[in-house]
Amino acid sequence: MQEIFYLDDNYLKLGDVLKNYGRKYLLVCDSSFSFLNISKEIVSIAEKSKISFVIFNKFQSNPQLSSVVEGVKAFNEKKCDAIFAIGGGSAMDVAKAIKLFAKMDQNKNFLSQKIVENDIKLFVMPTTAGTGSEATKFSVIYYNGEKQSITHESCIPFAVFYDPTVLQTLPLYQKKVTFLDALCHAIESFWSVNSTEDSRELSTKAISILLNNYKEYLKGDSSVCLSMFDGAYFAGQAINIAQTTAGHAMSYKLTSLYGIAHGHAVAICLSALLTYMITHQNDCIDPRGKAYFQYILKDLAVAIGKEKFEDVDAMFKNLLKELDIVPPKAKEEDIPTLVESVNPVRLKNFPISLSEKQIEGLYRKILNL
Repeated sequence: MQEIFYLDDNYLKLGDVLKNYGRKYLLVCDSSFSFLNISKEIVSIAEKSKISFVIFNKFQSNPQLSSVVEGVKAFNEKKCDAIFAIGGGSAMDVAKAIKLFAKMDQNKNFLSQKIVENDIKLFVMPTTAGTGSEATKFSVIYYNGEKQSITHESCIPFAVFYDPTVLQTLPLYQKKVTFLDALCHAIESFWSVNSTEDSRELSTKAISILLNNYKEYLKGDSSVCLSMFDGAYFAGQAINIAQTTAGHAMSYKLTSLYGIAHGHAVAICLSALLTYMITHQNDCIDPRGKAYFQYILKDLAVAIGKEKFEDVDAMFKNLLKELDIVPPKAKEEDIPTLVESVNPVRLKNFPISLSEKQIEGLYRKILNL
């Protein structure tokens, strides 16, 4: 059972927990680390708890397999016995992959090997309220320009530390797009063909928390930071069960091609999909049937506080307008590249069939082409 810890300013609880599970930690941290309070406290934590940290930060957003290989090498050469990740989704993805690959054959491509569960403990401290990666069995890395989604139950972090002060240092744009990422997780997992009563209950909790707190959060009200963490966590738990769908499948190339944040890309995709779903319900491929699918959409509207699904579409578009989240400037010649990038496995989770031609049409609407 995963443990959740809420930290106070002096981080005493953090050291007390970590010292029980290891003496040397690979500290996987992204570029935000130097701006956080904990970066100034890490030496004190190490001294008081009699543990040491090996810092690993050789990765970027959309992390590459080569970076994970370097992380595995550092973990083993420095004789680390546990991993602590501090950062956003990329830091947690890298840490998860290092944990999964650390005991595998380093002379072979890790992606070609069968994952065998190990006893390495993974601790995480999210620095955004968005990805929900702290609650999931997924790690996303890139190899030869292609996204690789690694899935294994054992990479769900052993424990999560929440420090509300880390959200106060985020730029406004990052607050917006990580909030949208969490909201999109909750919505997509709600209508996924893999959704269950449990996953929809988690989605409903996430939607309620996120929509009730985002305005104060964006204004800088520190009192809602823990609530935003909770919303992202519940959304992460929901996608851990139901998985994401077409919104995420169509978003990844937008991020790399135009340099926009992941949550930005997902949100503009989801906006187009909401409209599409209204008029294409006869194309339902959810094995539970069209009537069940329509019930799910109605239930989603209720979860968002609306009477019908059409109102959800209008609400979401107004939300993007309010947050000034607009499509990037695109070129006609980008369309084939975008269509080719869509992972058909993610599309199978979407409750409505999408052909290549329909995906092309959606991209044109997303990008105003």
